[in-house]
Amino acid sequence: MRSEEPRVYLSYRYSIKQTCALLGIHRNTLRYYTEKGFIKCGYRMPSKRKFYTGRDILYFWRAKY
Repeated sequence: MRSEEPRVYLSYRYSIKQTCALLGIHRNTLRYYTEKGFIKCGYRMPSKRKFYTGRDILYFWRAKY
């Protein structure tokens, strides 16, 4: 996990790839944190693609440090 706070727009929706890059973690690690409930994700309809909001990314990062 990166030591610098991610620079995100709070209401923007970030893809899995973007979220991993912002946090400096592997996608499997992000999946683990999501399954354990440490970070919340949403789904885009109708494709059901996962996304993470900037607000949730910052909340998760601040809770880890």
